[in-house]
Amino acid sequence: MSAKDALAYAEEHGVDLIKIAPTAKPPVCKAMDFGKYRYEQTRREKDAKKKQKVTEVKEVRLTPNIDDNDLNTKASQVSKWIAKGDRVKVSLRFRGREMAHMQTGKEILDAFFEKVADVAQVEKPAKMEGRSMIMFLSKKAN
Repeated sequence: MSAKDALAYAEEHGVDLIKIAPTAKPPVCKAMDFGKYRYEQTRREKDAKKKQKVTEVKEVRLTPNIDDNDLNTKASQVSKWIAKGDRVKVSLRFRGREMAHMQTGKEILDAFFEKVADVAQVEKPAKMEGRSMIMFLSKKAN
């Protein structure tokens, strides 16, 4: 169809004439309501945005001389976060003379993981970074 005929058809039906492939010989056009098309496109983008899950990285800080009850409290909080789908960064900060007892820090992180092992898996194992020992946990893959 010629360009004049296409424009006349579009005006007659109250729609827009949109070039889909302007470089093709002959150019390819489509008759449609462009406002309605843009509205539907934004609706699809909003729906896609609603359905996507944004994972946060939560952090829990421990100390080398933490008590069992405090460890249990923090473990229950981490279990809730992981069940919700968040990743958790567990950091154990060493201060002063505590740097001489790094092995106890590793044991504390292992004990902490044992408490949340039913819902969590180790994403990155415990590793020293400066004065902190850091471990990442995520939701267990089923």
